[in-house]
Amino acid sequence: MSEPKIDTRLWSAKARNLSPYVPGEQPQHDNLCKLNTNENPFPPSPKVGEAITAVLAQQADELRLYPAPESDDLRAALAQLYDLNINQVFVGNGSDEVLALIFASFFLKERPVLAPDISYSFYPVYAQTFGIELVQIALEADFSVDPDAYRQPCSGIIIANPNAPTGLLLSLSDIRKLASEHSNSVIVIDEAYIDFAHLDSDSSDTAVSAVSLINEFDNLLVTQTFSKSRSLAGLRVGMAFGNVSLIAALTRMKNSFNSYPLDKLAQAGARASVLDTVYFEQTCQQVIELRESLTAQLTELGYKVLPSHANFIFVRPKDGNASDVANTLREQGIIVRHFDKPRIQEYLRITIGTAAQHERLINTVRGMQTPDDTDLISS
Repeated sequence: MSEPKIDTRLWSAKARNLSPYVPGEQPQHDNLCKLNTNENPFPPSPKVGEAITAVLAQQADELRLYPAPESDDLRAALAQLYDLNINQVFVGNGSDEVLALIFASFFLKERPVLAPDISYSFYPVYAQTFGIELVQIALEADFSVDPDAYRQPCSGIIIANPNAPTGLLLSLSDIRKLASEHSNSVIVIDEAYIDFAHLDSDSSDTAVSAVSLINEFDNLLVTQTFSKSRSLAGLRVGMAFGNVSLIAALTRMKNSFNSYPLDKLAQAGARASVLDTVYFEQTCQQVIELRESLTAQLTELGYKVLPSHANFIFVRPKDGNASDVANTLREQGIIVRHFDKPRIQEYLRITIGTAAQHERLINTVRGMQTPDDTDLISS
């Protein structure tokens, strides 16, 4: 049966003109090596399943009732984890919803929002959805963020840190500079991948996450997610940390849009994940070790690999033929992400997978190389 034709006559002008975010594909094939959407290769803490099962077994009748609208138990666990007040913590239905509420709460002003030109591709979608001017600031030649380039009037700044898809990390000293130089604007640091970051040996910072700065700056908001480091992409839980006034604004906006964003099962499972710190730290360290190993192996094969602080790496094949490499890998059942965009079209983003997935990837890449490639690398 053919697909019905979509009639847009009844759509609003905004709906017709939107350019929606395009997520990484989720193909369903046997023996697929899926390294394209930055999902965690390890399962969530076993305590997550136990907590959800307990809710179903002991409180199934309560599923007819609405969940706690502010997810107080989960927020309390997150507050304790970061040594914050519960009123400095906000949770929502995935960090994407949290980010949308941030755009709606703080950026609907006459001044533009500033963001890197190469970053999370949902930011321009949010700006378009809410009618906000977005000014994209070019990354440096090495793909780093220069905080001095943001010295211009704005209603806010949003930066993914570590950045996506590059994986590069902005220092806390640079974030401190942004927050202090834009005291009348909201600075949003999107830390979807921060739990895979680590301090460089020569860093003067004593922490990695910008959550450590929110008591210093009342204009700083830090967002995180349970999708990456906590292996709960299917549960849809995100959070924001900030000054109580910023959190109050987010709560006000949330309750004007979706007053019960997290269901009982999501709240219970996410809280159990927060409480199991041992499992969390072990799996994060395993991902970091797998990342360093894959970086070394691809470097030996002639690939340029940017120094990543995320659960993915951003790589350039020796000849810059990223599209061809991605297509050849796909033919072998290995899916990676290629962005056909200026400045990064010669790069691939590869999610950190299991050791077995990496072995399959490396063997395939090695098989794609010509004898001349091998001779050049060995020499």
